[in-house]
Amino acid sequence: MNTNPELPMGYSPVPPGKIANAVTFLEMRQPAEKITAADTPLVRLTSSDLEDYRRLFRLIGEDWMWVSRLEMDDDSLRAILSDPAVEVYALTDGERQIGLLELDFRVPGECELVFFGLAREAIGKGVGRCLMNEAIAKAWARPIDRFWLHTCHFDHPAALAFYQRSGFTPYALMVEVHDDPRLTGVLPRTAAPHIPLLDVPRHDCVTG
Repeated sequence: MNTNPELPMGYSPVPPGKIANAVTFLEMRQPAEKITAADTPLVRLTSSDLEDYRRLFRLIGEDWMWVSRLEMDDDSLRAILSDPAVEVYALTDGERQIGLLELDFRVPGECELVFFGLAREAIGKGVGRCLMNEAIAKAWARPIDRFWLHTCHFDHPAALAFYQRSGFTPYALMVEVHDDPRLTGVLPRTAAPHIPLLDVPRHDCVTG
């Protein structure tokens, strides 16, 4: 990640076939209160669960333009899931997997909340709060000084406020530009309909 150059003031053109999103980084230096993990139905995913992981990742992330794990080859993903410093959990409703929680402790003294999300039908029912409590309890059960994450405007519109209510504080803003996965075939063209899909390069810019 290149953090040195600054974007110019005003509009910056995005190359054809690319998309840009505004990313907010948040951190928690200590939990606001002592949170004990409840009896939330979590299943630990390991390196033997590659297909289950990818299926759940796509189920939850397709609406929000999650692509990084879908672009990984088997060996790279297996290395992550088998790392003892990475904890990946699927949330179940008793019958099927409806949530994903991924914690990365590979940097000493830190935990990154890499992925956190729910299937569409589980959103807005209080399940996210239970899953976040699990995330906070599991993160601070290890000797860390910082729990952090990033979210962006491609995510659910309530995500940023949810993380702040959970005790995370924004500390940095960045802009990320990458290939539109709906044009490369990683995601279907119908994915993330709230993000415009531009097929043909435009030669004029409309400013307000």
